[in-house]
Amino acid sequence: MNITTENVLLIGSLLLLISILAGKTSYKFGVPTLILFLLVGVLAGSEGIGKINFDDPQLAQFIGIVSLNFILFSGGLDTSWKSIKPVVWQGVSLSTLGVLLTAVSVGFFVSFITDFTIYEGLLLGAIVSSTDAAAVFSILRAKNLGLKTNLRPTLELESGSNDPMAYFLTIAFLGLVINQDLSIYSIIPLFLKQILIGGALGFAFGKLSKYMINRIRLDFEGLYPVLAIALMFITFSFTDFVGGNGFLAVYLCAVYLGNHNIIHKKTIMKMFDGLAWLMQIVLFLTLGLLVFPSQVLPVVGIGMFVSVFLIFIARPLSVFISLMFFKMKMRRRWYISWVGLRGAVPIVFATYPLLAGIEKANMIFNIVFFVSLSSVLVQGTTLSLVAKWLHVALPFKVKPKSPVDAFLADGAKSFIREIIIPENNHSVGKPIVRLKFPRKAIIAMISRDDKFLTPNGTTEIEPNDMLIVLTEDSETLKEVYESLGLDMINEEEESFT
Repeated sequence: MNITTENVLLIGSLLLLISILAGKTSYKFGVPTLILFLLVGVLAGSEGIGKINFDDPQLAQFIGIVSLNFILFSGGLDTSWKSIKPVVWQGVSLSTLGVLLTAVSVGFFVSFITDFTIYEGLLLGAIVSSTDAAAVFSILRAKNLGLKTNLRPTLELESGSNDPMAYFLTIAFLGLVINQDLSIYSIIPLFLKQILIGGALGFAFGKLSKYMINRIRLDFEGLYPVLAIALMFITFSFTDFVGGNGFLAVYLCAVYLGNHNIIHKKTIMKMFDGLAWLMQIVLFLTLGLLVFPSQVLPVVGIGMFVSVFLIFIARPLSVFISLMFFKMKMRRRWYISWVGLRGAVPIVFATYPLLAGIEKANMIFNIVFFVSLSSVLVQGTTLSLVAKWLHVALPFKVKPKSPVDAFLADGAKSFIREIIIPENNHSVGKPIVRLKFPRKAIIAMISRDDKFLTPNGTTEIEPNDMLIVLTEDSETLKEVYESLGLDMINEEEESFT
């Protein structure tokens, strides 16, 4: 079946519906949801029962880049600085040094067991060097699995920030394959340029995005997520245009926004969460359609060797070396080693050799597909079991709620307080979004001139306003008073729980 303008919406919506239903049933068996999306795409492809003829690596790569922007931006918004601060250097080490060590070790192994040149082997190693956050946490959430101490923030930070490094290595080693005369040392200036420009522009666009979202007065709340999407693509495209790492810039921009007060923040975060899931499904479906099973079968043998080496040698080796400078119990290092799932990102990166037209591009793509599939099936189905074996899992009843989960939760607040704003208070004339209110508190209503207003982030505080504030606990209430520059009244808080 050929994809035409007339049937693309019907086919796309049917595939989307089938994927969601398949993902729902996969929870019972512990199979990662996203791998079901990939298999649906394979079954719908030209060699499956759907007979959809799709063989366009360039379109697949474009869809992949767009999807990764949404996935990384959503992940950045969900990254709480308070949670990752204790493990920031561990995460950075894993996402840089760990990715490099994985790429190099797999590269040398591939060149040893095949007729790949060392640069071709390193290219393959770079493509499969990053982990897949979506696959990891879809299972952790499905099983309601909490992890001890700082394991979860470490894994979130690594998986959310290692794609830029893998992208850089893929582009760098691809350049070495195409231009054999170049020295491997030539990638060092490229690395510094990509990381420094990407990091600087990521924070710069984060500040600019915060300023624009809070300053531009839009008539409809639904336009704020649209504005955020526009800023996300501007961040990626401009950074890429000037030679920086666009993926790194997008992630850092989102981390900055996620940890600052912006107008309609909850609306933006919820919309990006839904869009990230949509993009993950579309990405996996597209890559599944691009795969020809008949071309994967001849590389199963090599793929199995690479998968075993990656899971049991390369990944543990890179994790242990990356974390050798930090204090961490051995069983937690082993668990981080096991949570090294490869997903859609390596398959997207595998389209770059296809478009470059190098000799072994098809073989690399099919090996990468097999490695990603086997990694998710083997490691993904055993995450909960291994966590319990290594005693790093928490019982559900003591599973802590992350700051982001607490912020997005719609549960009832425990304390209510009426706070009158004096005429000389520093908050007068400022919009609510600039008050630095604690996340666990909300201004439910404002009493002004004998009328009640329902505020939003753009509402400006006026003298003698009475704020009806709801909080979760007395400590948060104290933070509210501090943010307003007021002394907390020493009287019993009203509770309506």
